[in-house]
Amino acid sequence: MERTYVPFWEWKEKSKQIEYTENTPLLNADGTLNAKGWARHNVFEYDRNLVKKEAMSRKEWDFYQISNGKYMVQLSFANITVGGYVGLKLVDLVNGKQIIDCTKFFLGGNSHVPPPKGDIPNRFRDKIGGADFDFNTMENSRTLWFRCPAKAGIVECDFQMDIMPGPENITTVLPFDEDPHKYFMTTKQNCMPCEGTLKIGSDVYEFSKEDTFGFLDWGRVNTIHKMVWYWGNGSTYLTDENGEKHLFGFEITWAIGNESNATETCIFYDGKAHKFGAIDVETFPKDDKYTEPWKFISEDGRFNLTMTPTFDYHTDLNVKVARMHAHQVHGLWNGDVTLDDGTKLEIKDMYAFCEYVENKW
Repeated sequence: MERTYVPFWEWKEKSKQIEYTENTPLLNADGTLNAKGWARHNVFEYDRNLVKKEAMSRKEWDFYQISNGKYMVQLSFANITVGGYVGLKLVDLVNGKQIIDCTKFFLGGNSHVPPPKGDIPNRFRDKIGGADFDFNTMENSRTLWFRCPAKAGIVECDFQMDIMPGPENITTVLPFDEDPHKYFMTTKQNCMPCEGTLKIGSDVYEFSKEDTFGFLDWGRVNTIHKMVWYWGNGSTYLTDENGEKHLFGFEITWAIGNESNATETCIFYDGKAHKFGAIDVETFPKDDKYTEPWKFISEDGRFNLTMTPTFDYHTDLNVKVARMHAHQVHGLWNGDVTLDDGTKLEIKDMYAFCEYVENKW
């Protein structure tokens, strides 16, 4: 599968970055897309009953990734019209190996339905194939609990993530030109210090808020069958000249759908979202180039970072009707970013990731 998008430097005009601030229905009564743009909170009202769906085109997920740069936990639920799954993965980022994948599947798109918004208080408790889970979002924290039997013993995690008062996120709605019913709506919420434990039988992995961050990737989409995308995300503490700590993070996603009304690019600093323009990577990291440095370029010059990879977490799910070919590359990021008021922040050896995915489902 080849790249199917045009780099921003070949565009005739810069992306418009249309911001929504009031509650807006996502879909019209006939299932066509009503909104196209971005918001600092999820103001798009989602009614899954209006989604015009074909086999596996409606997808709803709550995905959490937790990492301290040494270990990464992925805890996720997904409903893809005909069924779905809940699962937990633990990856050793230092030694470059996956320690466990505990995933349970279900059939039937209406049997397990997640909440319609991810950035307001809500609770999602359920049981799927022997796996119990409880994702609880409150005003100032999120708690994630998961328990599932596995060959290595009982797998159980218990995490708590802090949510600073009144945090902004980035929620985007991107259309697909091929079909007015198709769209890609996601919320990314960064900068959540996280603590907790993950147990696999008698083995215990502990995570501290001093060096561990979690983020939410929340999606409610109705997609075309084949897609290619890039997605990068990271959170850390930055210390200023007075020795004070600040929460910093970024979200970059591109190559999905029509980005003329908005791009999924944002800097987070002390709970505020600072929107910037389209982004791309200078050298397409195909074949054996995933572990070479990735130089990121934004159209407005506000995102100027280079990732030096340390581990390529490569996965490839390939069945008759679906494929997910992914390179989630982790590494250290260096360079600078610029806030809305022109303040430039120096970034040094920040742990984060960027992935390249070829998707068919």
